[in-house]
Amino acid sequence: VKPWIKTSLAPGSGVVTKYLLQSGLQEYLNKQGFHIVGYGCTTCIGNSGELDESVASAISENDIVASAVLSGNRNFEGRVHALTRANYLASPPLVVAYALAGTVDIDFDKEPIGTGKDGKSVYFKDIWPSTEEIAEAVQSSVLPEMFKSTYEAITKGNPMWNQLSVPSSTMYSWDPNSTYIHEPPYFKNMTMEPPGAHGVKDAYCLLNFGDSITTDHISPAGSIHKDSPAAKFLLDRGVERKDFNSYGSRRGNDEVMARGTFANIRLVNKLLNGEVGPKTVHVPTGEKLYVFDAAMRYKDAGYDTIVLAGAEYGSGSSRDWAAKGPMLLGVKAVIAKSFERIHRSNLVGMGIIPLCFKSGEDADTLGLTGRERYTIDLPSKITDIRPGQDVTVTTDKGKSFTCTVRFDTE
Repeated sequence: VKPWIKTSLAPGSGVVTKYLLQSGLQEYLNKQGFHIVGYGCTTCIGNSGELDESVASAISENDIVASAVLSGNRNFEGRVHALTRANYLASPPLVVAYALAGTVDIDFDKEPIGTGKDGKSVYFKDIWPSTEEIAEAVQSSVLPEMFKSTYEAITKGNPMWNQLSVPSSTMYSWDPNSTYIHEPPYFKNMTMEPPGAHGVKDAYCLLNFGDSITTDHISPAGSIHKDSPAAKFLLDRGVERKDFNSYGSRRGNDEVMARGTFANIRLVNKLLNGEVGPKTVHVPTGEKLYVFDAAMRYKDAGYDTIVLAGAEYGSGSSRDWAAKGPMLLGVKAVIAKSFERIHRSNLVGMGIIPLCFKSGEDADTLGLTGRERYTIDLPSKITDIRPGQDVTVTTDKGKSFTCTVRFDTE
């Protein structure tokens, strides 16, 4: 494997280790640097460790679009590692092939992967196993007994788990000092009768996005950046940087997750004029702040906020925090060209109004900069609201336009 490539192997199950050892394959994976670093989502979520210092600085200093090749199921930018912008999903043998080639910029049909000991070029077709070879390896190495013995032990747990003291009460007792699990605020002040529909008045624009903002941009699941509001929150509570863990592992704490909302380091927000990162402009003062800090400033002053976006807002994996987080930040509406289906309904569930621009229109064609204040005229009676209904949005700059409210069911 080329020396600038970072390799890791994180199987989904302990059984995999057994059959890789049985087949003799693990020995050769180790020789190529594909040692087992953990199980489950380790690499997918950015927990397989740092890049070599010289590689990391070369990427940053030269603004290289570095790539990850992953045999998992998530390829959001900056997810496998904060410095990988181009991320591809491939089968495990392909991951190894790209590591040997040292680049994704290769045509395996025409270009050699490397040079053999005999000095001759080695091509993809030379190392790719036949279907028969693979079937034979599976037949002789992936054995039912391995699954049985691995999963039999699950109920026995491990000693650390079994020694935990368990309170006998039927209700969970919240530990105010836990940075992992915190009582969420959704149910505080909840009334038996729902409060009814309400529009948005004089809201500021928290963020102004283009197309393809994914749920991972909205609520990243990867590592917690050392300068982020979530990092500050954890440091203030005595958590050392080495113990930050990931947003995904702290999703039981709303205070961490609210601070992690729109905290993706690859966020492109038009209010920042081309600068990439998890910040925005606090419109009344013109200050550049972390998104969480700007949102809290609006909230403390009693102002609602909205988000402007392009097409496919909320694409990617359905992540509940991509709707919970904006709600905790005080976002009351998202006006976009189109929404990913599940994310749109998650927004509705958290009380955020999803609105679509009319066909052919968007923030740019309407001349919206995101520095205006927005009023959304939603009917106050639930019975007056219909799926696919049009409403008027007005700004304090005198602009008025029609949007479709995306409450898609009765």
